[in-house]
Amino acid sequence: MSHIIAPGPAMFGTESSLSMFLNTLTPKFYVALTGTSSLISGLILAFDDDDSQLLFHVNIPETLVYTANIEIKIFEWWYFRKYGTSFIEQVSVSHLRPLLGGVDSSSPSNSNTSNGDADSNRQSVSECKVWRNPLNLFRGAEYNRYTWVTGREPLTYYDMNLSAQDHQTFFTCDSDHLRPADAIMQKAWRERNPQARISAAHEALELEDCATAYILLAEEEATTIMEAERLFKQALKAGEGCYRRSQQLQHHGTQYEAQHRRDTNVLVYIKRRLAMCSRKLGRTREAVKMMRDLCVFQLMKEFPLLSMFNIHENLLESLLELQNYADVQAVLAKYDDISLPKSATICYTAALLKARAVSDKFSPEAASRRGLSTAEMNAVEAIHRAVEFNPHVPKYLLEMKSLILPPEHILKRGDSEAIAYAFFHLQHWKRVEGALNLLHCTWEGTFRMIPYPLEKGHLFYPYPICTETADRELLPSKRHSKTHTVREVFHEVSVYPKKELPFFILFTAGLCSFTAMLALLTHQFPELMGVFAKAFLSTLFAPLNFIMEKVESILPSSLWHQLTRI
Repeated sequence: MSHIIAPGPAMFGTESSLSMFLNTLTPKFYVALTGTSSLISGLILAFDDDDSQLLFHVNIPETLVYTANIEIKIFEWWYFRKYGTSFIEQVSVSHLRPLLGGVDSSSPSNSNTSNGDADSNRQSVSECKVWRNPLNLFRGAEYNRYTWVTGREPLTYYDMNLSAQDHQTFFTCDSDHLRPADAIMQKAWRERNPQARISAAHEALELEDCATAYILLAEEEATTIMEAERLFKQALKAGEGCYRRSQQLQHHGTQYEAQHRRDTNVLVYIKRRLAMCSRKLGRTREAVKMMRDLCVFQLMKEFPLLSMFNIHENLLESLLELQNYADVQAVLAKYDDISLPKSATICYTAALLKARAVSDKFSPEAASRRGLSTAEMNAVEAIHRAVEFNPHVPKYLLEMKSLILPPEHILKRGDSEAIAYAFFHLQHWKRVEGALNLLHCTWEGTFRMIPYPLEKGHLFYPYPICTETADRELLPSKRHSKTHTVREVFHEVSVYPKKELPFFILFTAGLCSFTAMLALLTHQFPELMGVFAKAFLSTLFAPLNFIMEKVESILPSSLWHQLTRI
């Protein structure tokens, strides 16, 4: 009993690492490990079998079975300790399964054959829901001016079609036929031709002051922000009158209630765009006041469409422009809740605030020597959280990829959302000293924490696999010339960064496979492989023999004899 050694810290560290290793592994690992071990065991036992019906006849001890299995487990343990993931599981999931055409059996689309397509479509719709960009630009004053200058179309047909659907949802109702101007605008929102929409808006204004007609002209006909603001003010005057009248009649029936809901949407939209005009014209404090009032109004009303405007994201951007970080934190405390949907603006703004506390004094060399402090660890964790939500943003913030004009709709966690966020918030990151340096040093560490982002996440749901397809519809990836013969690359859609295997692992796997193949061929065809080996060695040493012959011909024979004796 006196020889029993008490477990030390190293033993406890090994036990904790082993526990973490076992808890991290998924059923796929055990299936892959069992299959690999069984394959190697079968080959070795086949080597050792004396039955003439088998292919191999080699007397190899059966203990090699256990040795090979132990070596596999040791290598798997070492790989997990170094890279934080299972080698066998990674190879089987990332490389073998695509080759075999397999799909994850846990996906709801594979539950059964009859309803597989319906489940897949339902999952795709839920994951790839497209949202209206809260900071979308003005089509006439900004998007069209860009087209006039560059000759490029910044918006895709799919994006503009979604906007047309939004306008019909926000600005129309079943009772529009009762008012002639609203009936005209109902048709105008369905028009594909911009000039036809503008002409219909002018026609509606000839009948009466129509708020939605002013909205259309401000969005599409106004060529400057000041002109758009003037039209929105006229729309506000007309919209407030309609809102007051419908508010008094909203309880008289479902028809009046729908009309009041429409007038509420119109009023909120006008005020939000007016606040954005003030922000673009430099009146940021005025814009903040209007946005705060809209947030209060949105909380008071229970209409579901009001939540689609995401006015708090406009408020966050304006508060960051004022460098009012205390109010930014207060807004985040209200909207960065587990029960509310997240966005790149929420996650990256929270990371910016935590990075601001430590970024001015952060140094990678000092942090590697002394370790991260509590505040630095909180900042790094906030950056990892933001990068996990949307991994495309850092490349735009660090200017590793060029920006384009943001679309009118975004896909959360996609490239379109990253462009929309970086387009407006890059200046705020640059204003905080050292924030981009901290982001540059830490953002790639997120991918080591999430080895399989398409299958399981860390803080969020797994990354949706449909984002790339949806982003290609939202973003102008290619531009056609007028002759439709030349295609010019406009924007390369960003995809989720793929984790590559280290070169050492690939080299080791290839070398082991090559050695095993040589050993097998040498045993099966010893004479033929001997001939190949002699030919290979003679070819390999041919240059050396040629050099030796030249040296012998140049040097005197006596000197060469003395050198050989030495």
